[in-house]
Amino acid sequence: MNFQTRDLVVRYGRSGSPALGGVTMEAPSGALYAVLGPNGSGKSTLMRALLGVLRPESGSAAVGGREATAWPRRELARVVGAVAQSEQLAFPISVREFVAMGRYPHLGPLRPEGDTDREAVLEALAQCDAGDFGTREVTTLSGGELQRVRIARALAQEPSALILDEPTASLDVRHEMSIFELLRASADRGMTIVLITHHLNLAARFADRFLLLHDGLVAAEGELDKVFREETLKSVYRWPLAVRDDPVA
Repeated sequence: MNFQTRDLVVRYGRSGSPALGGVTMEAPSGALYAVLGPNGSGKSTLMRALLGVLRPESGSAAVGGREATAWPRRELARVVGAVAQSEQLAFPISVREFVAMGRYPHLGPLRPEGDTDREAVLEALAQCDAGDFGTREVTTLSGGELQRVRIARALAQEPSALILDEPTASLDVRHEMSIFELLRASADRGMTIVLITHHLNLAARFADRFLLLHDGLVAAEGELDKVFREETLKSVYRWPLAVRDDPVA
């Protein structure tokens, strides 16, 4: 399951500069693809376009070779899991019930959970180190705990691909590293991962390919040596950054 855009232009409203101004990228099947850039560079807009939530002004955004806006929502949800930057919880619900919502695309309107669904939920909770608080209400969770549960819900879908917007926000170092390792392992098993992140060092360590956005434009795209160049990063982030080989890697 790959993601691809060609000359993608997305604009909010009818005036002003586009949020994305002709972005071309490709996240190959089975790759961990990191989307980088400062605040306001268009990263979250790209995510919404790839999920078919935003209709392009021009150009295209495709999932598995099919226009993102052409996918029926339930069908797309079966193959692509998503973790947005934030969400509002409308009513009290247990952690286990919250994660089980990831199974909804696989269930008919009247079909109850089966053994396969329950196993998927338990496995997702375990993968995110969240199995111990399955009976707690979601509203009692800390920010970091909630983030792990939201990732577990996406994994419970058993999708072919994941798109995640800052999934390690609010996590401590141990859980941040465990999530990056989980995403890397998932990609190694064939899942396509599109990861929006501000963590340049961790992206460089774990990802296969990169997209660097700046003011809605592509500053660089490709493998590590093409994107992680000091002059490029300094220009985009407007801060002195150094690129060095990791002696531990």
